[in-house]
Amino acid sequence: MTTNSVKPKTASGRYTTSVNETFKQHVESLHPSFERLMAMRPANVCSLPSLIPECGVYLFSEGADHLYVGRTNRLRSRLQEHCRRGSTHNSAPFAFILARKASGRVNATYQSSGSRAELEKDPTFRETFVLAKDRIARMDVRFVEERDPLRQALLEMYVSIALQTPHNSFDNH
Repeated sequence: MTTNSVKPKTASGRYTTSVNETFKQHVESLHPSFERLMAMRPANVCSLPSLIPECGVYLFSEGADHLYVGRTNRLRSRLQEHCRRGSTHNSAPFAFILARKASGRVNATYQSSGSRAELEKDPTFRETFVLAKDRIARMDVRFVEERDPLRQALLEMYVSIALQTPHNSFDNH
């Protein structure tokens, strides 16, 4: 047997050909959270309710166009970081993605030339990045509480897949 054909083991130590039951239960329990997220009346970052959960999954949309989903353990400050003018590519990744697409500089590089840090130094790109953060500040935002980090990760992926959010990427960097 090659490593590519190894199946997950059951509690008894035997290999199984079906989805791990615990994983399946986690996945099947996500839909009610998705429904709560979608049922939430949208706000925007500038008019967040005074009481919001500390931890959870959030969704940025423009009307019926659902664009980006994320997760955090500090919801209010995380949402604000996405559109704060001084936020960098590390704290405003969605705006950075929007700026890359708007500027046509979509290809990531691991060299100094064209790196994220270099792009932020370019005045034209920097202005595009600021405009993207301003755009996000006007977007609808929804969120749902989720404290468990595993469920946060699964729910982020579930929402991204269910809504086909175009600006989420689960690529490694």
